[in-house]
Amino acid sequence: MSRRSLWAGAGALALLALAVGLALRPGAEPVAASRAPEPAVTQGVALARLGDQQVSVDEVRAMLDQLPPAQANQLRADRPALEVWIRSRLAEKALFQQAEAQGWGERPDIVRQTRAATEQIVLRDYLVSVSQVPADYPSTEELQQAYDASKADLQLPERYRLQQIFLAGSGDEVRKQAQALSKRAQAANADFAALAKAHSQDERAAQAGGDTGLQPLAQLLPAVREVVHGLAVGAVSEPVQSEAGWHVVKLVERQPPRLATLDEVAPRLRLALRAQRQEQAAKAYVEGLFNQATLSIDGAALQQLGDAGR
Repeated sequence: MSRRSLWAGAGALALLALAVGLALRPGAEPVAASRAPEPAVTQGVALARLGDQQVSVDEVRAMLDQLPPAQANQLRADRPALEVWIRSRLAEKALFQQAEAQGWGERPDIVRQTRAATEQIVLRDYLVSVSQVPADYPSTEELQQAYDASKADLQLPERYRLQQIFLAGSGDEVRKQAQALSKRAQAANADFAALAKAHSQDERAAQAGGDTGLQPLAQLLPAVREVVHGLAVGAVSEPVQSEAGWHVVKLVERQPPRLATLDEVAPRLRLALRAQRQEQAAKAYVEGLFNQATLSIDGAALQQLGDAGR
């Protein structure tokens, strides 16, 4: 077995830059993330209980923090999905309690699996500690070189800057309110930002006058996407209904497709280059272990293992 096969090396720099390009999401949250304001909840309180098991607000928030922002926002707005997750987590805790009460954790096969999992966690953390990347990497020149080599993969699609007024719900009263706000926003000299701050229930965007930031068309809700694509810059839409509620949107700016600038991709490109360098350092460290000692493999025993599997 060659040393090269002991470790999965990093991909080509062009692929690395492609990942950076795909991950690039300038602007604020998409319109798809619009939601009604969340009530204030004390972090440590129990959110749900099953017998003596509970799921706390902190636990749910920790789970959401592990998700990409767009997915986390979508899940926050999807109460049925959140309830399914909470029920599943409570069931897991109850089952684990039963298993522990029966000494399941002491079974030899469970002990072996637990030891193997612990070993993987420890070695991954240790390997990170011995493969640290210098704080000044990459340099300005190295970052520029990576950018120049990856321009073909750093194209931004056409993007739209919107302002929106979002009203949660689907009832007739909400629809009428959305229609009234749309009419006011379409009036001459209307101050859309002021209307959004006063009426929009998407709190984060409302604080910015309804501005949802530059977004590719594909990131918008399908219903909003259909309307926005046909709007002229400066125009305000009729109310648009989505599963989350009603949207009144104004197209503020439309940017044609273009190459992302170095400033736009620099933070993610820097992180990607550092991750690549750390992987290379980790690979070198592992290969160094084989240089420090003699490797011997019992060929006969290995053959027997192979034969036993046939």
